[in-house]
Amino acid sequence: MKCSQPVETKYISTHQMSVLQPALHRFGPCLPAIRPDRLTAKALVEKAVKMHRIFSIHGPYPVIREALKSRGWVEKRLPRPLHKTSGPSQGQDDDDGEDGPSAADAAAAEDEKEELRDDIDDLMSRMVRNEPTYFYWTTRRDSIDCHSLRKDQIINHYENAATFTTKVGLCVNIRNLQWFDSADPDTFFPRCYVLGAEDEKHAFIVDFRRTACTSLLQHVVERQNTDSAQTDQPHHKKNPSSRKVSSVGPWIIEMALRVCQDFLIDLDHGNIDRTPEASESTEEQQWAQFLQEYYLVIHDGAEIRDGSLFLEQCSQMLTRLRQVCPQLDTDGVNNIWIIKPGAKSRGRGIICLNRLDDIMALVDRDRSLIRDSRWVVQKYLERPLLVHHTKFDVRQWFLVTEWNPLTVWFYGECYLRFSTQPYSTKNLHSSVHLCNNSIQKHFQPSKDRHPELPEDNMWSCSQFRSFLSEQGREGLWDSVVVPGMKQAVVRALQTAQDCVVPRRNSFELYGADFMLGRDLRPWLLEINTSPTMSCSTAVTARLCPAVQNDTLRVVLDRRSNSNACTGGFQLIYKQAAVEVPPYIGVNLLIEGAPIRRYKPLLRPPPPAPVTAPAPAPDL
Repeated sequence: MKCSQPVETKYISTHQMSVLQPALHRFGPCLPAIRPDRLTAKALVEKAVKMHRIFSIHGPYPVIREALKSRGWVEKRLPRPLHKTSGPSQGQDDDDGEDGPSAADAAAAEDEKEELRDDIDDLMSRMVRNEPTYFYWTTRRDSIDCHSLRKDQIINHYENAATFTTKVGLCVNIRNLQWFDSADPDTFFPRCYVLGAEDEKHAFIVDFRRTACTSLLQHVVERQNTDSAQTDQPHHKKNPSSRKVSSVGPWIIEMALRVCQDFLIDLDHGNIDRTPEASESTEEQQWAQFLQEYYLVIHDGAEIRDGSLFLEQCSQMLTRLRQVCPQLDTDGVNNIWIIKPGAKSRGRGIICLNRLDDIMALVDRDRSLIRDSRWVVQKYLERPLLVHHTKFDVRQWFLVTEWNPLTVWFYGECYLRFSTQPYSTKNLHSSVHLCNNSIQKHFQPSKDRHPELPEDNMWSCSQFRSFLSEQGREGLWDSVVVPGMKQAVVRALQTAQDCVVPRRNSFELYGADFMLGRDLRPWLLEINTSPTMSCSTAVTARLCPAVQNDTLRVVLDRRSNSNACTGGFQLIYKQAAVEVPPYIGVNLLIEGAPIRRYKPLLRPPPPAPVTAPAPAPDL
């Protein structure tokens, strides 16, 4: 739907003032010359003050500034923030992606670069310096004291949004989905743990070990299928010059099968009466030996002696596991986990590891993050959908305009961010696995990169749909990808609804990051507040201004016209409003009375029996 542009505010031209100036001098030749810009500024300010159209911006948002000015708003410039020492800000200590506190600092730096401002804007800003601001657009929520806002002041942030826009917040709250929806969070959000909590740390260790077992079973089946396919090929010969490969015993397959069987029993609550067969120390020794030989098989290419004898058992066990483990096919065989320090942003400090001892050593290295529960470890999707053997993720915008009732707007366009190197689970470097533009811009594209991949590492969704069309899968975008992203966004917001402070005149634009599985099912990675609006590529140069303009259409234009065009935003969820019963002045009073023990009534003595008179004696 094409939206009409807002009516621009009319200025008094210099030519018009040159015509009026002689007439003004005839009536007041002693008066100083009237400057047209001052008359224009005064007229605009008077109208803006009367209509409550004073706005303030913190950050490099020229699109928002121009869009508001075209609607007749006047900017009241905020004072330049003092330079702060590095460190997380209060109230937003765990921003994710490339859109965190560092982006806010960069915003302040960009503001300082704009030394030459329009004189009329400076003049109008001074004129409204004593007027209240009615619209705030800031990069960081703590730039404005939200508690001091009046009810009619609009701001682009919600309080306590960190419950779903931080790594820790999303990890913890997404588990409460069962109270809001029947869906399983494991079907759209990779398994995640906060290593600062002891119970979560223990749960992660259990998960890592169990994933090693399922990975080993998948390795046995896939290795056998690969060997069979190579054997069936004509002229297939083994390379006699290949080096001798080490081998391990088949006991690791037996242990993996036993662990998976126990896991299935636990899901059916069949472990209530089961007693442990070995002591804790003995069990730890077995796991240490198992993981050591598991690493030899998976990472070093060791053979499992007589592994083919367990092929049928492994296949049957994997079939049973797929019914209860929705992430089994995306887990892969390398047991890779992505570790995220919550106190950093824009992909800094994020690393991929595939050994348990390496993960725990990395986490224990920074005790402050452990103490503050900021280390998050998440299962890496080892088998994503690739474009020309290259990994990508999807940035999708959405807008929340109400929390009670929850009202969500979904943007019709998104974009893809590519890595610069071909995908590999053997190379865990960030240039392969992290698609953040702030990370990839520091690397040169691989020499083996496919020529159809963009030089600026970004695609629009229409370009991606063309790629799917070439593969005969274009219909899956509308039937699988988009509905899956919408459902994931709404479910994540539902789990945080009780934590976010609802405010009638607040709104917030978010950026959700997704990865697609080989079946094109979207997996939610994280949700960013204050998503970057940098026009760094041809794709973002078109989309970022559009999403900002459309945000104002939803937030401002619909206030005066409920049928106003909303641009690319589509209303995807509006919760039923919770009606608050009116107060009718009834006193809630409880009146009490002492307990009285009633005594039984005394019964009167029974009357004396009436006897017949004795007969008179005979005389």
